[in-house]
Amino acid sequence: MIDFFKKKQQPIIETTNIKRALSIRQPYAEQIMQGTKKIEYRSRPTNIRERVYIYAGLKPGDKEDFDLIGVKPGDLPTGVLIGSVEIVNCKKKHGEYWWYLKNPVRLEEYIKPERQPQPAFFFPFEDSK
Repeated sequence: MIDFFKKKQQPIIETTNIKRALSIRQPYAEQIMQGTKKIEYRSRPTNIRERVYIYAGLKPGDKEDFDLIGVKPGDLPTGVLIGSVEIVNCKKKHGEYWWYLKNPVRLEEYIKPERQPQPAFFFPFEDSK
């Protein structure tokens, strides 16, 4: 795995209060962490307005999307929590739901979830419900 993303000075975010994780395929999870992907498109709405972990799913996105950020499948971490982001809004547009994301923060060390990841939200730790 290539560690080519330089750590920027980021605000310290308390992660012990984060309960949920959102599964996102790579390279989209990395784009969220970089702050270039600010909207997550889903077929269902969400009422959640809080900071959630970003889980980098095992199944990759389209190769063309890896090319857009200059990486190859396998270059980015998968199967781990890589950071967190705030979900600040959700609106229906063009037949899908746009989940608005803000203030991404990368974890200093990736975390393997204790619980089985799900396609959307899941509780990554035994005590997170």
